[in-house]
Amino acid sequence: MFVGFTFVTLVFGSILSYLNQTNLYKQQREESIRYVASYLEEVITSDGSDFLWWQKYFVEHYKDLLVPHDFGPKEIQEARHKYENLFLKKYPGMILGVDISFDELSEDVKTAYTVYKHEYYLDKFEQAKQRFNLAYVEYVIPNTAGKSIMYALDALRDAKIVDDEKYIELGITVTHAFEEHQTEWEAWISGIQPTGYDAFDNEFGKTYAYYMPLYIGTRKLGLIGVEVEIGKVNHEILKATIRQMLMIGGVLVLFTLLLLSIIRSQYIRKLVKLSNVIDEYSEKKNPKIAELLKKEVTNEDEISSIMAKFADMIYELELYIQNLTKTKQALQDTRQQAIELNELAMKDSLTGIRNKTGYDKEVQKIEWEMASGLKKIGVVMIDLNFLKRINDTYGHDKGNIAIVSLSRMVCHIFEHSPVFRIGGDEFVVILKGHDLENIDELVTEFNWQLKQAHDNPTLEYWEKISAAIGYAIYNPEIDSAYENIFKRADVEMYKNKKAMKAVREE
Repeated sequence: MFVGFTFVTLVFGSILSYLNQTNLYKQQREESIRYVASYLEEVITSDGSDFLWWQKYFVEHYKDLLVPHDFGPKEIQEARHKYENLFLKKYPGMILGVDISFDELSEDVKTAYTVYKHEYYLDKFEQAKQRFNLAYVEYVIPNTAGKSIMYALDALRDAKIVDDEKYIELGITVTHAFEEHQTEWEAWISGIQPTGYDAFDNEFGKTYAYYMPLYIGTRKLGLIGVEVEIGKVNHEILKATIRQMLMIGGVLVLFTLLLLSIIRSQYIRKLVKLSNVIDEYSEKKNPKIAELLKKEVTNEDEISSIMAKFADMIYELELYIQNLTKTKQALQDTRQQAIELNELAMKDSLTGIRNKTGYDKEVQKIEWEMASGLKKIGVVMIDLNFLKRINDTYGHDKGNIAIVSLSRMVCHIFEHSPVFRIGGDEFVVILKGHDLENIDELVTEFNWQLKQAHDNPTLEYWEKISAAIGYAIYNPEIDSAYENIFKRADVEMYKNKKAMKAVREE
């Protein structure tokens, strides 16, 4: 009867284990491909206009572009240096996207830029494919009218030979029928993330394909596609489950039969006695029962060992109760110390405001709030001028005075918003409430106080602090993430710094 029961239990347990493991694996893989798609979207959107420039030039010139087939991190850096050196040579002192637009660049600079960015983005896709053990990762540009897609970034590099050199075959376009790729076309036509997957039986085996529409701002550019292999893994799970069932079943039957025989002849009698003693202790709660248990320990068998340990447990229980209060207080003290250490880790030692670590945690919180519907938020970037000159001329202690003075001024003016020091001379204010609603007046007040300090003849040079300021307010039409607001504020700050420099030179 026991063997039969064990067999039935193992069979049903193995079936449930297999179903649970396959379902769990499927869920994990579905979650992983969604995560990978979101990660790749973040990589692309963090570049903002850079990806727009790359895609526009790629679509128009992919037939003429020559991207080396074999490249790694070293070659990507070389491609980047080639583009940057060419840009600096032709446009010295200019910033792309600020002083000159991408369309104004010469063809050789555009080509070098596009080759570098193609290698950079493709490397990110290939890293995601390898890291998460995926079957396929790609970025495609659908053509609804032609029912086709163009592979812009393909983690499987197809090759072509030009002048005996090996390059990547770019712009491969294939027909995708609506009925065979329903989720893919749903993602593109609707412009939102689909809830399902396309399933394929192809050279990768049984795979699920997930697609995420890519937006830069409000512009829909293409689809990020991620495919994960399922079929082979399910087969391996089944074989492993069967092997596990046979091995466990055989061992379990043999050892359990032996164990039952030993238990029946050696332990049942002593267990009855131990049970009676335990019942007596449970009823009377008399610690002296431990002495009776100690007397019953006559040899070194397992039951005798249990009796001895139960007696020791009774003694220790009294001690445990006495120490419980002390332990609780110690835990409370440790928790308070952890809180204090965490606050200290996020505080800037010079100014006393929150540092880069505190800023990063606040950004994570804001991104979650933005995803939950937060609409009113702004960012102010402030950069202290002439810090290096003060340090070199008057010493770092005077530079520290300038930093602290600027910090106090910023905290005073933006008293309703958190202020962070994220670099040696850089401060960030995350605008909220009153400060957000009155930002223009506060910026005017900030510049006025700077001028008052500058015109004060009683102040030393390092006390006449000078700083550039720029801000940006969340705009749902162009800001897909907090980073977009930050970048716009940073650009406005540098515009202000440039304007201040122009005034000084006049």
